Amino acid sequence: MSEAFSPGDRPLHVVACAHGTDNPTGRQLINALRADLATQLAAEGLHAVVHEAYVDVQEPGLESVLTALPAGEPSIVAPLLLSEGFHTSVDIANAVATRSHTSSSAPLGPDPRLATVLAARLTEAGYQPGDAVVLAAAGTRIQAGAAQAAAMAELLATELGQEVSIAYCSAATPAVPDAVAAARAAGATRVGIAAFLLAPGFFHDRLATTGADYVSETLLPSLTIAKCVATRLADARESVCEDAE
Repeated sequence: MSEAFSPGDRPLHVVACAHGTDNPTGRQLINALRADLATQLAAEGLHAVVHEAYVDVQEPGLESVLTALPAGEPSIVAPLLLSEGFHTSVDIANAVATRSHTSSSAPLGPDPRLATVLAARLTEAGYQPGDAVVLAAAGTRIQAGAAQAAAMAELLATELGQEVSIAYCSAATPAVPDAVAAARAAGATRVGIAAFLLAPGFFHDRLATTGADYVSETLLPSLTIAKCVATRLADARESVCEDAE
């Protein structure tokens, strides 16, 4: 088993790869997450350099970042994404496959810590016990990602002590407006949306038009998110360190 890197070792390059957004606040929050992650990794005694990268909308692109890294030095792509989807299974997987000494960590969810943040955001938005709650995920056609989103809804249900339904902003069903309408048809007086989204952007803007009584803010800003990324990195670190030996 490899030990964690010490300051005298070659650094571990952590490529913190987000989707990308045109939303200025969303960009600021993702950048702040990277800074929080660097602080978290340093507190854990890890000799790491955190790099910026994206799979869509923004630059620098993931492949160009990986290409520019020093040859032979270990790297892990850390998806700043909440579940498996096209970007993890295709974009990130393909980019990692072309570079030696490189691996990727898992996306952030499902994780009970995310459920705690979601519950706090719902309360801030006006949630009251007994409200119908819809967890709104970005959406994917990939089965593993859909299963992870469903598991996240179950974790939030446990956190709230009530049922939580799952819905998607795109690519999967039910769509969020349909889930809100179904909750009202079932007799719900108030329906709230738990936004299972990292930062403000296109999908979060659309949630305001789905007919819910309130929509929670995104998961960021929260130091908990950086801790979740660090956990996923710790899970992936051993294999890339052994590969680099």
